[in-house]
Amino acid sequence: MSQETSRSPEPQRKADINIKLSEFEIPPMQDILLVGKRAPIGPEAVRRMVDAVSPEQYEIVRLNHDVFEAVVVKKSLLRLLPKEKLLPVVVEEGTRIADEGMVVKAQINITIHISRTVDI
Repeated sequence: MSQETSRSPEPQRKADINIKLSEFEIPPMQDILLVGKRAPIGPEAVRRMVDAVSPEQYEIVRLNHDVFEAVVVKKSLLRLLPKEKLLPVVVEEGTRIADEGMVVKAQINITIHISRTVDI
């Protein structure tokens, strides 16, 4: 019996690497910030931050909500989907993971599906 066959096979080791590359954005926030009622930074401080670095790109929407005081949303998203449709979904999902002391950032990808029929 050869020495190679008496050894147990060497375990295979693999690594999966996932890389997400995206454009660097200023301010370093995502598409939406959910600002908790007791968060260390309030909506006005967030407004000053985004206005100083990227003026006119974000809208602050005050909420009457148990957990969040405000939502800061990129205006370009609101051109794709009205805030009356977008924000309830984001707030509902944010409530599942956050509490009043947190500021949660969210990256939103909106895909619009269009199907049209034309006469032939």
